[in-house]
Amino acid sequence: MRFNNIYLLFFVLLFLHCKKKESVVNNYNNGKLTVVTDGSFKSVVEALTGGYMISYPDTEISVKVQKEDLAFLDLLQGKSKLIVMSRELSEREITAYKTQTKLNYEPARFAADAVVFIVPKNDERTSISIDEIKDGLISEEKQFIFDGTNSSNLNFVAQKIEKQPSELQYSILNGNESVIDRLSDFPGKIGVIGLNTFSRPYGKDALMLKDKFKILAVSEKGKLYEPNTANLANMKYPFTRILYFLRNEAGFGIANGFMRYSCTQLGQMIVSKEGLQPFNLYAREVQMR
Repeated sequence: MRFNNIYLLFFVLLFLHCKKKESVVNNYNNGKLTVVTDGSFKSVVEALTGGYMISYPDTEISVKVQKEDLAFLDLLQGKSKLIVMSRELSEREITAYKTQTKLNYEPARFAADAVVFIVPKNDERTSISIDEIKDGLISEEKQFIFDGTNSSNLNFVAQKIEKQPSELQYSILNGNESVIDRLSDFPGKIGVIGLNTFSRPYGKDALMLKDKFKILAVSEKGKLYEPNTANLANMKYPFTRILYFLRNEAGFGIANGFMRYSCTQLGQMIVSKEGLQPFNLYAREVQMR
């Protein structure tokens, strides 16, 4: 009888121990997270996740590519803890976010990126005007090739020219990579992709792309603007966009930890190395002895 009691006590303690393990909540330096991002800014997000895991070796962060609008819906439904957005939310969407997540709307802005217009290197064009973009997007010729519906690039361009995506005329190739791979098959067409695809200064893929394609400068009110870091910093390039995180996580878990890390000086240095403009600028200090 005594043996049975000891045996029972052992299993009770084992059960409680396992239960305790199951109830442990991920914190900022331990656990797993999936960051959901549009393919246009996958490169900078992957660089940030790599930096975070080096700083916190007990974390495991993966990156999932999903169209921007669909990612936002998944966040509201609790299917995702952290997403990256580029377009500004409407008042209705902000209200839905607050209602569904029970959180304040506090976007964590971390980088200035851009939508860029590309053509093959042998194309004679070097620039395009805002008016040409507006006219081209209502023309049945469908001059512009986007990376899909519900994508960040399409959403942002539509928002910039004050149109709904459904009002625009355009062609589709699924994903930034497809636009790049097949653009030369459609003479006279203009590809619309995210700057981050090109921006990494010494990235092998980025260097290859720069050899095959050129980014058109955009003309607005008679002035030409290239999507360089200076024009992103002062928002002069007309299609500059600010990337930001939205979370669906209460408390200071791994999603909040990664979000804050990306906005710190270390995270902003990673953004800079990706060829994008950091949103948060930190003063440089030089110590001389």
